[in-house]
Amino acid sequence: MSWLRRSFLTGLVVTVPLLITVVTLVWTFRFIDGIAKPLSMYFLGREVPGLGVLTTAALILIAGAVATNVIGRRVLQQGEKWLLNVPLFKTVYAPVRQIVAAFSPDSESGFKKVVIVDDARRGMVIGFLTREFTLDRGAGPEPMVAVYVPTNHLYLGDVLVFARGQVMFPDVSVEEGIRIFLTGGMALPGAIKGRG
Repeated sequence: MSWLRRSFLTGLVVTVPLLITVVTLVWTFRFIDGIAKPLSMYFLGREVPGLGVLTTAALILIAGAVATNVIGRRVLQQGEKWLLNVPLFKTVYAPVRQIVAAFSPDSESGFKKVVIVDDARRGMVIGFLTREFTLDRGAGPEPMVAVYVPTNHLYLGDVLVFARGQVMFPDVSVEEGIRIFLTGGMALPGAIKGRG
């Protein structure tokens, strides 16, 4: 029964972001195509095949350009803050946004670096550094790191906490690290250099 529940939850976590992305793109394309067809008929006197796709791609590109602009980023953040007050929107959007941000190389809240840790229980573990912090257990602050170790899929995994001294930083980029997990380790380079 626990295998069934775990498989269902894994499938849910993997398919929901994908489904939301596809449905959103299809809905956006249909909406924009519905506007582009009459406009092309009015201005050009005929329908232009692919105009809806081209317009949708251009709008997504413009949204990306605006999001990287300082003023545009502030406007988007304010709009996002208002939308996050809507209960249903917050429930769906916030987790999807966090997942997308985790894999974005420009994100401050995403994966920082690929790490390798010699864990006494698991052996050598490869994962992603997500946070550096200090932990005070009564003998003064100790430097620690939070490491995300994907399990079945990149969307599911364990967050493990290690002392900073246990962690090695290999010469592997975050993009290469994602590829390593997606290929089940087959994308690992033949030789890896690391530093503490």
